[in-house]
Amino acid sequence: MAKLPNFAALRAFEAAARHGNFTRAAEELHLTHGAISHAIRALEDELGLPLFTRNGRHVRVTEEGLRYAQALGLAFADIGRATEDVRAAGRRQRLTVSTITSFAARWLAPRLGGFIERHPEIEVVLQASNQLQDLVREGIDVAIRYGGGHYPGLYAEHLLDDVWYPVVSPHYRGGALPQGPQDLATATLLRSRAPWEPWFRAAGLALPEPQGGLMFEDLSMLIRSAVDGDGVALVRHVPASQEIASGELVRLFTLAVPSDSAYYWVCPPAAMARPQVKAFHTWLGGQVAQFTARS
Repeated sequence: MAKLPNFAALRAFEAAARHGNFTRAAEELHLTHGAISHAIRALEDELGLPLFTRNGRHVRVTEEGLRYAQALGLAFADIGRATEDVRAAGRRQRLTVSTITSFAARWLAPRLGGFIERHPEIEVVLQASNQLQDLVREGIDVAIRYGGGHYPGLYAEHLLDDVWYPVVSPHYRGGALPQGPQDLATATLLRSRAPWEPWFRAAGLALPEPQGGLMFEDLSMLIRSAVDGDGVALVRHVPASQEIASGELVRLFTLAVPSDSAYYWVCPPAAMARPQVKAFHTWLGGQVAQFTARS
């Protein structure tokens, strides 16, 4: 095996070549300008060729130096990833899962206790957000996303479809619930970002889209308002299933309109090799199968 140059000198050279400046390299590595210059001179002497051309205080990396610096940058990145993998192996396994707030609160969180009991060695961090996140940059292992399934650069797997239908509290208007779709013309219709019009059209109703009143941005808040008896809500089956199963909400009629979006398992491709991700993937698949069989 060839004798390698001093590692500190290689770090100094790669930083200087990347910045094109000895001073900025010194700031990055918390060294002096003189230490960077001395390390690079020593490296050049060892290699037997100049890595920079110098014109007073101005320096410019040579063609050979640029190729060398690029190769070193890739090698340092590999070392960094390998180091993090070794550190992670010695720590408690952590699994970071991100999903939309309604799915997190109303479907996933109530079931997570079973996963933790089965895998006490895994620490689960559940992040609920309706904002699209950069999984790699933010260190997220898995995301359960509600969308169209197109996630470039990521591994995506279909989990669940969903449908829209109206629900209401059994205590709404003293229990005098709508008996047919036409009765919605005189009902208080709760509003969210999802329009009522596609369901009206499927039901053969010529009702206008509800206007005015309170607009719910979050589906969980819409469901809560319906449970409180404030009116009839158009909801998705998956997040509302808990309240329907408990009897807090009653599904009206049998008509359901398929959602244009679905729930997808999404993760960086490399994450699928991690033991904690594999374990969660297996467990979640079982939960989805059970839920689908009961629905």
